[in-house]
Amino acid sequence: MDFGIVIVLAGLALVDSTSIGTLLLPVWMLLDPHVRRTRFLAYLGTVAAFYFLLGVALTAGAGTLRGRLDDAAGSDALSWVQLILGGILFGLSFRFDPKRVARRRARQGGGGPAERWRARLTTARASYRSMVLLGLAAAGLEALSMLPYLAAVGILAVADVGAAVWVPVLAGYVLVMVLPAVVLLAVRLAMHERVQPALERLAGWMARHADGALGWVLALLGFYLAANAAVRLGLFGTAG
Repeated sequence: MDFGIVIVLAGLALVDSTSIGTLLLPVWMLLDPHVRRTRFLAYLGTVAAFYFLLGVALTAGAGTLRGRLDDAAGSDALSWVQLILGGILFGLSFRFDPKRVARRRARQGGGGPAERWRARLTTARASYRSMVLLGLAAAGLEALSMLPYLAAVGILAVADVGAAVWVPVLAGYVLVMVLPAVVLLAVRLAMHERVQPALERLAGWMARHADGALGWVLALLGFYLAANAAVRLGLFGTAG
């Protein structure tokens, strides 16, 4: 697999590692002075397993679809679809400007997704089962907007590599995605209450800027997809 693709996938995994389900909820868990590492890892393991299994299914399905599109309409068909999708994502990114989001919420009189997830976490600390269910809920609902992960699946599908390559790459992607939360757990267990103020600041910052981060992800992802497709279509000259 091309090294440039690996770098892009690593970048997407790090972006995915900062979502509400993969980092903000874990940080809130770590703010509990009596956090239990086994329940924390049960939650995080559930999220990772969900992402991995979904990625396997989507990558296999996308590879099959790619082959059918190429057979039916020529090798340029998928590139044009990717170009259009990239333009749509780039345009959609402007809807997530923090000021626009704040105005929409003010008109609707509702809170953001971070507040709703924190309320769910409060009721889910009681048992391992509830933490696993919370992990499934977080991963399942975020699957509707896991754009970096869907982009990674698309990149693997068009990379034209076999399952012996993309399955371990996908596993590595998921591990990178949950790594920051695991590192924070280790820091929390090592430093105890000394890290509490830093975790509180991180949680507050993430809750305030979740929408803006999504906007940047959409913009960068849309630009990458559109530019990559344009190069393959020869719109900027020959692809080499």
